[in-house]
Amino acid sequence: MDTPSIYTVCVYYTEILMDNSPFLQHIIETMREKRYAKRTIEAYIYWMKFYINFHNKQHPAQLNDSDVEAFLNFLVNKRKVAAQTQAGALNALSFLYKVIIEKPLTLKLNFVRSQRQQKLPVVLTVDEVKHLLDQISANYYLPASLLYGSGLRLMEATRLRVKDIDFDYHCVRVWNGKGGKHRVVTLADELENPIHSQITKVKQYLQLDLNNTQFSGVWMPHALQLKYPSANKSLNWQYLFPSAKLSIDPESQKLRRHHINEKQVQRNVTFAASKACIEKHVTPHTLRHSFATHMLQSGADIRTVQDQLGHADLRTTQIYTHILQRGGNSVVSPFSRL
Repeated sequence: MDTPSIYTVCVYYTEILMDNSPFLQHIIETMREKRYAKRTIEAYIYWMKFYINFHNKQHPAQLNDSDVEAFLNFLVNKRKVAAQTQAGALNALSFLYKVIIEKPLTLKLNFVRSQRQQKLPVVLTVDEVKHLLDQISANYYLPASLLYGSGLRLMEATRLRVKDIDFDYHCVRVWNGKGGKHRVVTLADELENPIHSQITKVKQYLQLDLNNTQFSGVWMPHALQLKYPSANKSLNWQYLFPSAKLSIDPESQKLRRHHINEKQVQRNVTFAASKACIEKHVTPHTLRHSFATHMLQSGADIRTVQDQLGHADLRTTQIYTHILQRGGNSVVSPFSRL
């Protein structure tokens, strides 16, 4: 298990704590008050449950630094997790002890650090991308096209608001991406008409919702709801890819229209790749990998690609240069001279 599956619980961990545990609920509420993202809360709760069960359901307040070290060692030695996965677990436990238990972990934790190398990304050819998009369901063609056309992450695409599309400057504005960063990415001219049509669909949804007396408007980030109290029912703030159904916001218990479920996009991309007879392991993130590689292939500067992807470290972007190298460092095999 390379990364924590928040959605699929392994049989090995069927004895984890119940989600209605007062202790876990307190952690969730604390993280919500501190405005942590929903995905971050889910990931942290996952690791906290894992940690507590690893120590036979002892309360974390009864455990100490050595117990945290034992857990992190277990993840590497037994579960063979990658460095990023181990770091995610450590972040969750650091929050637990610093904010919840109020007994911060020492900065000198002694544990085995994962040495697993980062995998090279799977990249599609231009023809493979075209065949995949030809096979994808019409309902998911546009989000998938933005993953490839603008290099968006899956959650960045599903969370887009109508106002985030700038037709004048042919760009997409990404707010609070990974690491809470904002950036501006390119928008393909060919996608502008489909986006206009999508906005018309959003407008139709909004007109229906406004006739519903229980409708409380779209979810607004943090203090913006207080600053702009009527914005949650304006077209600009609606999700570009809205859910087909209204639902209850678990945080406020109000009736809202959320964005489409990212799992639906995942399933449709995978199914489309199968229909297109692409044998590579394809996920929505493969389209982002392909965007980066094809930009470099077409002569784009690596710093430009770094900005488009929102990478903090250039070394993260440089992994795509390996895809373009023939046999490593552009070396031609002597076999080719036979």
